[in-house]
Amino acid sequence: MSESPPLAHAAPVYLHAGAHRTGTSSFQMCLSLNADALRAAGYDLAYPGRDGIPGGNLQLRLPAPRHGPRKVRRLGEAAGAHLAALRSDATRPLILSEENIPGRMLHFYQGRFYPAAAARARALKTALPGPVAHLLYVVRPYDTLYVSAYRKRAEDRPVEPFATIRPRLMAMDRGWLELMELLIEQLTPARVTVVDYAARGSSAALLGHLLEADPAGLKEPGQVVNLSATDAALEALQARYARGETLERDAWKAVIAEHAEAQEPRGFAAFTQGEAEDLRARYAADMERLGRMPGVSVVQ
Repeated sequence: MSESPPLAHAAPVYLHAGAHRTGTSSFQMCLSLNADALRAAGYDLAYPGRDGIPGGNLQLRLPAPRHGPRKVRRLGEAAGAHLAALRSDATRPLILSEENIPGRMLHFYQGRFYPAAAARARALKTALPGPVAHLLYVVRPYDTLYVSAYRKRAEDRPVEPFATIRPRLMAMDRGWLELMELLIEQLTPARVTVVDYAARGSSAALLGHLLEADPAGLKEPGQVVNLSATDAALEALQARYARGETLERDAWKAVIAEHAEAQEPRGFAAFTQGEAEDLRARYAADMERLGRMPGVSVVQ
């Protein structure tokens, strides 16, 4: 790192808020790999330890769709106490990375796009030690996002056939445009960058972009984190779940590894050509509108 963080009376927050299925685990591995250098440059770090990422101790509990204002307030207060316990110095700028800030992907299968996003962002805002200096969000086209989310869910539990849930995905209630509007309204970031997944680049470059600093000297993770399963692996897993088996993480990871070389597509999850074209057109329109929002930079 060649630049030090800016000084401020309230510690600024550099927020990498996802999205799911856009390399967030690799980004968090990059934070872990560069933790000593980042702390030496004056930053505190907060990121989860999913997938065994060293040093990850962030465990935010934010509201679910069922929670009312009182619960949202209490969860925000608890999240604030949790973040404070992770800090070395309340005056140091904070780098925070968490893909679940807007919510979980499971609501996709009900045709709802992060339904608790506003409440979760509101709770997080009360928990943060200072203003959001930069909100960075990586997005991907809806067709590949929904397929990737479905495939991920199919790794560790039984799922409905993709053909059954396709109509709900096609009728999704909102998308990236509305989500970013909610996050901006609730988090009031000084700067917002939305990055198309195809233009994401390396995790080290993305971190440099988040901090608006020269990424020279930042290390790039050498290992692949959160590798997706092949169709063959998912078919094998779903067959076992259909027989009533319950697999622990190590067991289903072993099945994924066993079928890792079987790369040929087998039609486990796919939209029709027409559906995919419609979803890509919606994505393109949303990205164009995001690019016209004041204070938002779009990288494609």
